[in-house]
Amino acid sequence: MAASELYTKCARVWIPDVEEVWKSAELTKDYKNGDASLQLMLEDGTSIEHKLDPKTKNLPYLRNPDILVGENDLTALSYLHEPAVLHNLKVRFIDSKLIYTYCGIVLVAINPYETLPIYGSDIINAYSGQNMGDMDPHIFAVAEEAYKQMARDERNQSIIVSGESGAGKTVSAKYAMRYFATVSGSASEANVEEKVLASNPIMEAIGNAKTTRNDNSSRFGKYIEIGFDTRFRIIGANMRTYLLEKSRVVFQADEERNYHIFYQLCASSHLPEFKNLKLSSANDFLYTRQGRSPVIDGVDDTKELCSTRNAFSLLGINESYQKGLFQVLAAILHLGNVEIKDRDSDSSVIPPNNRHLTAFCELVGVTYQDMSQWLCHRKLKTATETYIKTLPRLQATNARDALSKHIYAKLFNWIVEHVNKALITNVKQHSFIGVLDIYGFETFEINSFEQFCINYANEKLQQQFNMHVFKLEQEEYMKEQIPWTLIDFYDNQPCINLIEAKMGILDLLDEECRMPRGSDDSWAQKLYNTHLKTCSLFEKPRMSNRAFIIQHFADKVEYQCDGFLAKNKDTVNEEQINVLKASKFDLLVELFQDEEKATSPTGQVPGTGGRTRLSIKPDKSRDTSSREHKKTVGCQFRNSLQMLMDTLNATTPHYVRCIKPNDFKLAFSFDPKRAVQQLRACGVLETIRISAAGFPSRWTYQEFFSRYRVLMKQKDVLPDKKLTCRNVLEKLVQDQDKYQFGKTKIFFRAGQVAYLEKLRADKLRAACIRIQKTIRCWLARKKYLRKRSAAITIQRFTRGYQARCLAKFLRRTQAATIIQKYQRMYVERKRYRQKQAAALAMQTILRAYMARQKYQALLREHKAVIIQKHIRGWLARCWYKRSLVSLVYLQCCFRRMKARRELKKLKIEARSVEHFKKLNKGMENKIMQLQRKIDEQHKDNKLTNERLIGLETSYTAESERMRGELNRLRGVEEDAKNKGNQVNSLLEELEKLRKELSATQQEKKTIEDWAQTYRDEMEKMVAELKEQNGSLKKDKDDLNRLIQEQSQQMTEKMARSIAEETQQLETDLNEERSRYQNLLTEHLRLEEKYDDLKEEMALSSNVSKPGHRRTDSTHSSNESEYTYNSEYAELEEGSRATEDVTRGMDTSLTLKLQKRLTELEQEKQSLRNELENKEEQFQRARARDDAEFKKARGAELEYESLKRQELESENKKLKHNLAEMRQSLLGHAATGAGAPGSPAYKVLLDQLNASCEELEVRKEEVLILRSQLVSQKEAMQHKDEKETMTETSVYVEDVSKLKDADELKQAYIGLKDTNRSPRFMRKPLEVSDLLSRLRSAAPDFHKLNEDGELWLVNQGLKETIRLLEHQLQTQRRSYDNEVEALRGELQNVKEENNRQQQLLAQNLQLPPEARIEASLQHEITRLTNENLDLMEQLEKQDRTIRKLKKQLKVYSKRIGEMGAGQTEGQTSPGQMVDEPIHPVNIPRREKDFQGMLEYKKEDELKLVKNLILELKPRGVAVNLIPGLPAYILFMCLRHADYVNDDQKVRTLLTSTINSIKKILKKRGNDFETVSFWLSNTCRFLHCLKQYSGDEAFMKHNSSRQNEHSLSNFDLAEYRQVISDLAIQIYQQLIKCMENILQPMIVSGMLEHETIQGVSGVKPTGLRKRTSSIADEGTDTLDSILRQLSAFHSTMCQHGTDPELIKQVVKQQFYIIGAVTLNNLLLRKDMCSWSKGMQIRYNVSQLEEWLRDKGLMTCGAKETLEPLIQAAQLLQVKKKTDEDAEAICSMCQALTTAQIVKVLNLYTPVNEFEERVSVAFIRTIQTRLRDRCESPQLLMDTKMIYPVTFPFNPSSLALETIQIPGSLNLGFLTRV
Repeated sequence: MAASELYTKCARVWIPDVEEVWKSAELTKDYKNGDASLQLMLEDGTSIEHKLDPKTKNLPYLRNPDILVGENDLTALSYLHEPAVLHNLKVRFIDSKLIYTYCGIVLVAINPYETLPIYGSDIINAYSGQNMGDMDPHIFAVAEEAYKQMARDERNQSIIVSGESGAGKTVSAKYAMRYFATVSGSASEANVEEKVLASNPIMEAIGNAKTTRNDNSSRFGKYIEIGFDTRFRIIGANMRTYLLEKSRVVFQADEERNYHIFYQLCASSHLPEFKNLKLSSANDFLYTRQGRSPVIDGVDDTKELCSTRNAFSLLGINESYQKGLFQVLAAILHLGNVEIKDRDSDSSVIPPNNRHLTAFCELVGVTYQDMSQWLCHRKLKTATETYIKTLPRLQATNARDALSKHIYAKLFNWIVEHVNKALITNVKQHSFIGVLDIYGFETFEINSFEQFCINYANEKLQQQFNMHVFKLEQEEYMKEQIPWTLIDFYDNQPCINLIEAKMGILDLLDEECRMPRGSDDSWAQKLYNTHLKTCSLFEKPRMSNRAFIIQHFADKVEYQCDGFLAKNKDTVNEEQINVLKASKFDLLVELFQDEEKATSPTGQVPGTGGRTRLSIKPDKSRDTSSREHKKTVGCQFRNSLQMLMDTLNATTPHYVRCIKPNDFKLAFSFDPKRAVQQLRACGVLETIRISAAGFPSRWTYQEFFSRYRVLMKQKDVLPDKKLTCRNVLEKLVQDQDKYQFGKTKIFFRAGQVAYLEKLRADKLRAACIRIQKTIRCWLARKKYLRKRSAAITIQRFTRGYQARCLAKFLRRTQAATIIQKYQRMYVERKRYRQKQAAALAMQTILRAYMARQKYQALLREHKAVIIQKHIRGWLARCWYKRSLVSLVYLQCCFRRMKARRELKKLKIEARSVEHFKKLNKGMENKIMQLQRKIDEQHKDNKLTNERLIGLETSYTAESERMRGELNRLRGVEEDAKNKGNQVNSLLEELEKLRKELSATQQEKKTIEDWAQTYRDEMEKMVAELKEQNGSLKKDKDDLNRLIQEQSQQMTEKMARSIAEETQQLETDLNEERSRYQNLLTEHLRLEEKYDDLKEEMALSSNVSKPGHRRTDSTHSSNESEYTYNSEYAELEEGSRATEDVTRGMDTSLTLKLQKRLTELEQEKQSLRNELENKEEQFQRARARDDAEFKKARGAELEYESLKRQELESENKKLKHNLAEMRQSLLGHAATGAGAPGSPAYKVLLDQLNASCEELEVRKEEVLILRSQLVSQKEAMQHKDEKETMTETSVYVEDVSKLKDADELKQAYIGLKDTNRSPRFMRKPLEVSDLLSRLRSAAPDFHKLNEDGELWLVNQGLKETIRLLEHQLQTQRRSYDNEVEALRGELQNVKEENNRQQQLLAQNLQLPPEARIEASLQHEITRLTNENLDLMEQLEKQDRTIRKLKKQLKVYSKRIGEMGAGQTEGQTSPGQMVDEPIHPVNIPRREKDFQGMLEYKKEDELKLVKNLILELKPRGVAVNLIPGLPAYILFMCLRHADYVNDDQKVRTLLTSTINSIKKILKKRGNDFETVSFWLSNTCRFLHCLKQYSGDEAFMKHNSSRQNEHSLSNFDLAEYRQVISDLAIQIYQQLIKCMENILQPMIVSGMLEHETIQGVSGVKPTGLRKRTSSIADEGTDTLDSILRQLSAFHSTMCQHGTDPELIKQVVKQQFYIIGAVTLNNLLLRKDMCSWSKGMQIRYNVSQLEEWLRDKGLMTCGAKETLEPLIQAAQLLQVKKKTDEDAEAICSMCQALTTAQIVKVLNLYTPVNEFEERVSVAFIRTIQTRLRDRCESPQLLMDTKMIYPVTFPFNPSSLALETIQIPGSLNLGFLTRV
């Protein structure tokens, strides 16, 4: 397209700038062809005119759209040029705090000079397994790509890290090696990866130093090859070093230091082990004080030396060798302080007894005389003679420094060699990854031989880099079948030829070094003569004859020739070397010996296996030591560099270019000048240029269609997207050369994507304008309609108001008329009523006076009549009473006489009753007939008497009425007389009263006045008192309110504290449970590792031992408690085998295990201290709880004593009443002793006494029986406890005896001791704390621990309280029953007494024959009743006897079966024949199955094989009941318990556990298998609890299920083992789910567009995202939901507990949320507004799934809260301080690092979105500064919530379970 289309108004360009290199500007006028200048406006508003070059007419670079700024890959930029690259790096580094950026295949790393939290293990795990383009740029992504390509392509890899000093090369290489060590692990237990990482501190100590540019600059190059085996695990490493800067040993520039190891030794000189080195401060030695900067800020040299020594030890360099190394280093420092003085102009001398030289000689073991001589002399050899020549002071000093450098170089090589030996293993290397940490291009004010070699190496590396980039471009074009045209790129082969070719610079340098009188000047002249005219890359400085200039690929560099020859020769005085070789110090001799004769520090001979190292070693010979230094440094460097290039060319390279942002080490400070220099030097811009020369922008057809769908019309969209894209591009871009269509991608020239983005933005802008136009029209119309409606409404209301005013006026007029009418009517009615009331008052007074007069007359007459009536009645009654008494007395005398006569006759007849019974047996019938006749006569008599009594009553009433009327009349008459007399007297009194009344009125008036005064005073006083009372009430109310508020606050505070303490306890418990489960996981891992080692040892030995051996997978927690005696031999044999294996193992494994054991011991000690602290807290609360407990107990005892006293008092009262009754009966009998009937009373009294005695006897018998039953029950309970060793249960009688807290504490301790496993014993909980917890609102105790121990204790105490209350209620009821019985007996006695009296009275009225018949009838009735009572008692006893016989049969059967098994081996056959066979032992009712399965001991392996090892979960889960294998195993276990076979129980449980572990190890990656056995393991655990016999577990059972409880064995400890097994299975299940879900999460939750069209695809660079657009095979959210549903349905089919399913789902959602959030935090392309909407929609779909499955309460939703808040953060407004406050309050589940990271990564997808400003991010950081949280950026995806197994009893009856034939368990027999 024409330039006029791009360089239009508002287009932005880059123009050169002196300070900022490039400056942004905006066109203020369209450019037209032929214009000589551009009208621009800078960002600060300044307008300038930019003149174009008249020759080239090149326009300034165009600036990329804002949405492309900050891209992860520089090749994704539409305009690829230097200013775009520089600006993109600056935006990412300064604004987003991102230090890594891709540039095609290169990773650009900018040193932040600040520690960043992006290198932790969580980041490593996040990048592991990811494709390079899927995540944000990182050194870990490059390392992962290299590792993946090595594994996939079977090709060696190299990572080339280059850059200036201080750019971060060493750190980048270190992190790459750490990644390999973490991801791959090692193939053996030798901790190779740790050794590889341990080499870093060693090499940094001896090869790194502080420079002006870097505090930890590597002064040598190194290439580390990390070896891998066939499974791609680290097996070893090898290191090659290049060009150590030896000159730094003797000289350092200002603000620089020598190598770190010297300062570390000086800082540690005070340590005892370094006293013999005679070191002091670094300022005391010449070699360490020249830079005048001996200390690095923030670095402790003493601690660094400790790290160095630990690394030496880890690599196998023992203490003696370390001591020797330190001696050599100290000797170098002392040698530098040896002062050489002038003797004359040609000679020098060392003063005698120089202490530094003495120290040097002592440390290296040489003589003082020899060393002092050869430091000042040298030996010259000719063909015939040898001369000793003195040296001037300067030459002697140089010789001393050369010796120091040579010793240090030898020591450096020795350390490298032995590090390599420690890193080499005998395992064959399959492939390797090399990490090259080499110096970048360097240019200083003075450049010497070192800079020349460094730049030469960079020229070679740049050539290899250019060739590799060119090759990749060519492969990409050929792969996509794009027409290939040659791309011109810079080839630096001429520069390399200038340096290394024949007659090149190095060749001429070596030739000059061989010349006898060669010098730097003569060499410079040779260079000028040879290359100045023939090579354009070689130049001569104008002002110097001792320097030359080379045009390198990065820049021109001027080299000073001074010192080139000396540094290239690197000569040392041969005699000095010979003196050192003659040393007594073994290490020093070893440094100068042949390599073949050197020994390893560890005493081991290097292995012969593995790859041969490629490092170059000079050919040494002891006899030809003079030729040792003939090979120049340049030649050696050239050869080693060539070998390095051969190695790199044989591998796939990966490039990391480190950039130093500024020279002042300022954090996140960017200097554009320095950055551009390094970008040009490191080849990044060359990569950009090569990419820009072809088709740099590449889109897949799907990405292009999704991005530019808005530019297409509906008719342009075809089913074939490839054809659609082709048609659209032909319309949009007319020039066919601007793009090419490949097989899968569209290739664009530079700038075309920006043009398409411009078209897209214009189209979207036009659409926005149209939308705005429509919306504004709609808003205006809506506003008009709203105004019109408002006007109509106003008119309506106005008219309504006027109408209401008129109506109101009319209503008021009518109302006034009505008021007037009613007012007039009221006045007239009031006048009439007043007149009427006056008339009525007068009439009333007159009529009242007349009525009172009449009433007084009638009243007097009536009272006279009453007086007469009463007098007459009294006289009549007196006469009647006298007559009645006389008559009664006569009757009594007569009746007494008759009764005595009759009594004598009755006595005579009574004596002959028995005689009459015998003689006249038929008289009974006659007596009965007579009795009936008597009854009939009685009835007739009774009716006649009642009629007579009624008549008498009516007559009496009538006569009384008549008498009363007569008396009334008499009284009235008398009253009338009396009233007449009283009237006169009353008139007189009336006069007196009138006088008194007048006097009284005067007094009353006086009193009223006084009373009024007094009342006023009282009212005033009352008012004052009321006011005081009101104020007091107000104060009282205020105080009450204050008290209530304080009490409420205290209550709330206590509630909060209790809630916090409860939450803390739950948190501690969860942490403890999580720690315990992690230990189980570690234990399982060690078990598996032990099994693998055992298998490897077995395979290596190839010796098969005969006999059956137990596998070691049975080693689980607490298993040693259950091993039986028959296994002792096998265990001993296994232990011997284990010892043999251990002897062959590496000692590092033992050290690792010892370290782990130490950690466990420390953790155990910390837990013990924590328990002691908790116990002290419990002790402090104990006194208060004990007091409350004793108080409550005392109140209960007091209440019981009061109740007992009350019952006793009632009992005494009843006895007293009974005694009084007896006395009254005796008194009556005594008074009537002489009267007839007294013998009957005695008979009744005797019967009563006999019944009372019988009652007392029965009561005593009941008490005796009750005590016997209680004692028998206690004995049976103690017997069962001793025989079965069951868990402690609280009996009623035992608990009732616990009178105080101490006894209760002892019972509780006993309960814990028997309930807990001895392996996990803890200190018992205090009773006071237990009671306080029981009183507080504690959480559900089922969840506190998995075996329900605290809940058991709580239930036990509750049962204790319940039983005590039940016993009290029972006693109360028994007392009440006794009282009621006594009352009933007393009532019966009274009724019997009354009946006897009635019968006696009736008998007295009968004739003698009737009396005899009645007495006989009475006796017969009494005997019949007694007979019936005795028959009822007999029936009760018969029922009791039958019940006891039945129980006796059951017990005898059990005893017989138990005894048969024990005495089978001791009883002879004859005895067995003589034994009688009891039919009770073989009852026919055994056809009712008992829920047990019997099997033979030899069938145990078959049972385990068919039921566990070969069982297919799918068939069992679908066709059979859930948990069937668990039920079958438990039924077999029940039978073993029933027959009391402990060995069978142990073997069955052990085999079951081992088989489940074996099947999980075999099929541990199959979710269905793991879920199936998790369900069955939990069901088996629940069965062990449900049928254990514990009351806490039995309360949910039916009576039939309680009969199936285990009777002989306590399996509480095995429950712990099975619980641990269930935890391991659960963790394996989580791993299975994680392996299935994790590959789906990122694609389904982030990358897939669930809401189509919302997200936009941005242009991508060379590093394509693997799944940026969802294809058909890509996982979607529906895939995740289907997988979750499959997991859920599988667990439901297997019968997994609902609570366990909730925990699994919670863990699933945590993994989904954590993985999604971690990827979001590591992917800049995912942090946009549209992606936030997608995430929130996906989360809502997950919540809907939870709602459908009924799992909203499982806590899974809460685990997604961080992800939800991150999505909300992407969508909220991010501008003002209010927005910052809203974000801080909203994002509570996110850490500060995560919030800042999301804000930094936020990237607009469209131009209409805005980036987050740096100031806003600073505001967020300031507001979140006070948060106390973890600095970790990523969530821990490996975290597993601690699992619990709440008790879930089964309602299935064991006897109803049927075993299907498909299980092949026909050998099992139902019992």
